[in-house]
Amino acid sequence: MTTQGMPSMDPRPTGLTIGTYDTYLQAQRAVDYLSDEKFPVEHTTIVGNNLRQVEKITGRLTWARALTAGLASGAWFGLFVGVLLGLFTTNGGWLAALLTGVVLGAIFGMAFGAIGYAQLGGRRDFTSRTAVVATTYDVLCDFKYAEEARNHLAKLALKGEVTPRLPEQSN
Repeated sequence: MTTQGMPSMDPRPTGLTIGTYDTYLQAQRAVDYLSDEKFPVEHTTIVGNNLRQVEKITGRLTWARALTAGLASGAWFGLFVGVLLGLFTTNGGWLAALLTGVVLGAIFGMAFGAIGYAQLGGRRDFTSRTAVVATTYDVLCDFKYAEEARNHLAKLALKGEVTPRLPEQSN
């Protein structure tokens, strides 16, 4: 289903692989180089292969950490609300509105942090960051421009800035 006036984008990548790189930054540099060489980069696509979700554990979650995190996020939200309320006060009451917002935000933030941590019941007593990463990145190009793009990327590889992976040989 497409919206009238909006182009539809087929999410499946097409074209020939003109380079395979170990990192996204290398693939990005390859496309940037093509752009620097005045190549029509709108005919290229970067595709991540073999995606996997990686969760990096950043620390232990304790009552103190849960309450502190709740206090901090609540205080920030309270500051935001206090500034908004302070804009509409008269007779110089903006400082009182600001302080009230921060204090009430911190209290409510701590309460919500405590409730959230208590609901975990010890099942997830750690904090983490999650990312989706790929093992390799292919740069694809429309068939019409693939040979020209490969020639440009060969020059980039000769400079030693970015070297694509060699195709794996089948036995």
